[in-house]
Amino acid sequence: MKAFSLNRTQSTYVFAAVSAALSMLLVPAIAAAASDPVSPMVTINTSGSPDVSNNEVFAALKMALLVSSIVLIPAALMTMTCFPRIAIVLAMTRQALGTAQTPPNQVILGLSLFLTFAIMGDTFQKVFEDAVVPYSENQISHDEAFDKAYGPLRDFMLPHTRESDLALFLDITKTDLPESPEELGPTIVVPAFILSELNTAFQIAFLIYIPFLILDMVISSVLTSMSMITLPPTVISLPLKLMLFVVIDGWSLIISNLVQTYQV
Repeated sequence: MKAFSLNRTQSTYVFAAVSAALSMLLVPAIAAAASDPVSPMVTINTSGSPDVSNNEVFAALKMALLVSSIVLIPAALMTMTCFPRIAIVLAMTRQALGTAQTPPNQVILGLSLFLTFAIMGDTFQKVFEDAVVPYSENQISHDEAFDKAYGPLRDFMLPHTRESDLALFLDITKTDLPESPEELGPTIVVPAFILSELNTAFQIAFLIYIPFLILDMVISSVLTSMSMITLPPTVISLPLKLMLFVVIDGWSLIISNLVQTYQV
């Protein structure tokens, strides 16, 4: 079974698309901060007189942090959302069908991205309202903004994380078992969530593979019994698999069940 991979050019396109899409989460906050009439302006003082206040420096630093955080959004998407499970399952479905690069990687990743926004829309909205907006308006500090942004993501990840994976990273980091799940830090929750997502994605992919594998075995046995050894089984099985997949409305069935796995 081939591994799902992207070449360098495709990876560049995907990274650029993900960065552009996710940057939309911070654009309203940045625009609001820039258009706020009471926000201090960033000025360059060449006279040497200390007429630049600390508030102006803090506002400039905060704006730089908001813009710089856009670079980290793709990494957060790959590790703290449902994107990995969806992308893996869709890629495995394509391999089970045996259609090579159809649909292409860009289509699979794009569909996975928009499904991620559909599933986690409430979580993203809560992060934006509780962390990004108050921080841009000087209502909360850096630490409070991080805690308020991490809280909704943690609440999303923990129900989909296995206890064995959490115990594994508690042991790796030599951290004592906290009294409540809310005390678990991102260094424990995020990698444990990724492992759980990979495990669940491969379980779903295995169930998807079974009917197509059975169909391939039946076609191969029929061709062998008819002494048609020189005819590749995929020539016959591929049209049958495509017809079966279309008849049962396979893509809608897989996506609807994927969405249901996150409705807890």
